[in-house]
Amino acid sequence: MSLLVVGCGYLGRRVASEWVGRGEAVFGMTRSAEGAASLAALGVRPVRADVLDAASLAGLPAVDRVLYAVGYDRGAGPSKRSVYVDGLRNVLEHLPAGVARLVYVGSTSVYGDDDGGWVDEDSPAEPITESGRICLDAERVLTAWARESGVSTVILRCSGLYGPGRIIRRTLIERGEPIPGDPERTLSLIHVDDAARAATAALDAASPGRLYLASDDRPVPRREYYRVVAAHLNAPPPAFIPPAPGSPEAARDVVDRKISNRRLRAELGVVLQYPDVTVGVPAALDG
Repeated sequence: MSLLVVGCGYLGRRVASEWVGRGEAVFGMTRSAEGAASLAALGVRPVRADVLDAASLAGLPAVDRVLYAVGYDRGAGPSKRSVYVDGLRNVLEHLPAGVARLVYVGSTSVYGDDDGGWVDEDSPAEPITESGRICLDAERVLTAWARESGVSTVILRCSGLYGPGRIIRRTLIERGEPIPGDPERTLSLIHVDDAARAATAALDAASPGRLYLASDDRPVPRREYYRVVAAHLNAPPPAFIPPAPGSPEAARDVVDRKISNRRLRAELGVVLQYPDVTVGVPAALDG
């Protein structure tokens, strides 16, 4: 099989490397010459294109599988809605014929639950943040395209990604500074290597479902996560302060939910290498 990774970054690059190791033909989309050189060094065939530049998408390679894992770069300029919604629409309009499966990496931010209860694939997607609304609008674009094209499409809604080089609030913890937010709110996370494992399982499955939630086995209170990070960094025990009204931290405090990965494990057979933060965080900090 052949694979095109659109968004060959923190998660997409790991999936691309896995497929290269299997001896498959793998293409990775990148906007820059530096990105192209980096992908080529991994054995990935670079494709110079930009999701917001429709003309650059005219020559996308014919492949069997597509992984769409575009993230948002706040420093790049375009709005999140433009990147997530318009960019996705541009790529879908330019995919060559012959794609048999597309896996789209989405976000559990589409859920607005705030009661601390469990959320699964049957829970209603009712986002209460603008980021969540953007993510849900992008999914709607994808669903409409899948219905018209007949391509097998899987949405993989990921909890917060962490891993080497990406540990939430690491700098504050190392400095011993207070962390804004309610420490009893729930964190649902997934190590990036396990998210890549889930994406590969969705790409490989013979008859996957339409939607899966990718999260680790045990959501935890924020307090536990920060304690694990601090202990591994030999930093002071974390302290907390109320977030400033109207701040991003205050917006995040509205949400409180536990993400279930039961369907991911049961239907796709995904076995997590890092089932919770007590094993995932030390591995990430040592990585």
